[in-house]
Amino acid sequence: MPKTNDAAADAFIAAKIEIDAMLARLMAHSADHFGYSPEEVNWGHVGTLDHHRAPLREITDMAFREGKHVE
Repeated sequence: MPKTNDAAADAFIAAKIEIDAMLARLMAHSADHFGYSPEEVNWGHVGTLDHHRAPLREITDMAFREGKHVE
């Protein structure tokens, strides 16, 4: 009987669905300027956004083999 990867495929799809939901929430939050009106933005908000951007940059660099993840 051939080995199947059904369990791995199910886990992969579940993780993908969760990632897609997180990305959709982030896109909606970004469209709303992360909850800040442009008139109230200050350097603290910039720091917060930079704090959020850093792990996203790490993720995209890994996914696309960019930055320090270039092969």
